[in-house]
Amino acid sequence: MAGSETHADERRAGPVDPPREGPVNQPTIAKAQDQLFAPDKSSRAKYAELVVGRPGFGSLLKHELIVMLAQSKAGAFGLVLRKALYPRLLGSCGRNVVFGQNVVLRHPHKIHIGSNVVIDDNCLLDAKGESNLGIRIGDGVFIGRNTILSCKNGDIDIGDHANIGFNCELFSASRVSIGPSVLLAAYTYVIGGDHDFSDPSIPVLAQTRTSSGINIGEGVWTGAGAMILDGVTIGAHAVIGAGAVVRDPVPAGAVAVGIPARIVSTRTP
Repeated sequence: MAGSETHADERRAGPVDPPREGPVNQPTIAKAQDQLFAPDKSSRAKYAELVVGRPGFGSLLKHELIVMLAQSKAGAFGLVLRKALYPRLLGSCGRNVVFGQNVVLRHPHKIHIGSNVVIDDNCLLDAKGESNLGIRIGDGVFIGRNTILSCKNGDIDIGDHANIGFNCELFSASRVSIGPSVLLAAYTYVIGGDHDFSDPSIPVLAQTRTSSGINIGEGVWTGAGAMILDGVTIGAHAVIGAGAVVRDPVPAGAVAVGIPARIVSTRTP
């Protein structure tokens, strides 16, 4: 049954894959307003496609009832309701998962969460896509309030015991992997996709999206306001300074700071 507890190997993907070789061209992804105002579909079908991710009135009704009953309820009563009801929408969910107030789930059947996880208030977990696997969150993960996990037909994989600070954004148009015990400080942006802007006669918004993916290794720490750009691999236990813009690979154990980020030292065991 959806939302039932599963073994760890069923909840999470296998070994972390490196970013793909070279950028992958993605088709132009429909804007939300185009989907909502498409003239050839009913309002119900458009809403279900954008938010629920599954066809059929039953799936829509189940989603709407749970959201109405639990999403905005404050206090301990709201926590209890969401703990009981939200797993019924998810692809899988472990034990002791705390969902804060106003946590929003999109395409929730493609969201898989381990045990002992905290997802704080006002977070968005958006697994949208036609052929993606979605979002997988390991055991013992903390996701701070106002943080966004956003898929545009991509995948996001967060390893065990990672800590994602408040007001962060993880965006994936192919694959973004966050290793175990990673610490992303507040306002960190992980941008797993880019826009093609090669044709100056066409608005950038109308051109294709490219994505090579991002791989952040075990135990990495990013300071507040860091930006990790598409195609970057950060090796295990590296440290990224506050406000740094990382556009090139960072080897394991390195300390990188600045705009663009450059390596200033190496951590020794």
